[in-house]
Amino acid sequence: HPDYAALRAAYVAETDPARRATLALNMERWRWLPIDLGETFLIVNAARFELTYWQAGRKAGVWPVIVGKPKTPTPTFATFVTGVTFNPWWTVPKSIVSESVGALVRRNPAEARRRGYVWDRTGVRQKPGPGNALGQMKLEMPNQFSIYLHDTPTKELFLKDSRAFSHGCIRVGDAMGFAATVLGRAISRQQIDAIISGTDTQRFALPKPIPVYVTYFTADTGNDGRIIFHPDIYNRDSGTPALPTRCAE
Repeated sequence: HPDYAALRAAYVAETDPARRATLALNMERWRWLPIDLGETFLIVNAARFELTYWQAGRKAGVWPVIVGKPKTPTPTFATFVTGVTFNPWWTVPKSIVSESVGALVRRNPAEARRRGYVWDRTGVRQKPGPGNALGQMKLEMPNQFSIYLHDTPTKELFLKDSRAFSHGCIRVGDAMGFAATVLGRAISRQQIDAIISGTDTQRFALPKPIPVYVTYFTADTGNDGRIIFHPDIYNRDSGTPALPTRCAE
């Protein structure tokens, strides 16, 4: 990958010990990834709050993302995107039920229903719609952390430079444009807009699964190929990595 080559060149030229250590650490993070990332793949860099789409060795798309808060960090892992769900239901994790949603259901059930929550003895779910915590799009990407890339109703947070606000999941800016890119010719943007104008849940499988790598690079390259250093929001460069989390969205 061109970023690894850039980090290596910068490491050789760097004289500051702290920056050199950061460069070495991020080179090591690259070495933990497969040498062959795939013909088409996605990379999320949580430290940069960015999602990139790669095809044939070049960057074909870039989207801003919101990632986990320092207390609920987004873990690093690799999996495959197998499809896209529009107008998804949200099954509220038990931790979020205990934290906030459960209290709303008990104290003000009418307001909870207005927000789309339904519940029974098995748990709490939220109906599809613009106010759903997943927004109106979610990638199907099985993984042990229950972490997903999805839309969000709180789009104003994308205006922030530092975007560590979620419980672990990855919220994508221009989520419908991103979904259209991933699905390619399987569906048009006009068809997507028609689907999300309603509330019926619809799933579209990808013709071929796409690898996705959720990473944490505190040094990478800008558009001009120069190295950019990012804040270590999860304190992982210091040798005290944050624990993995389960997605709360």
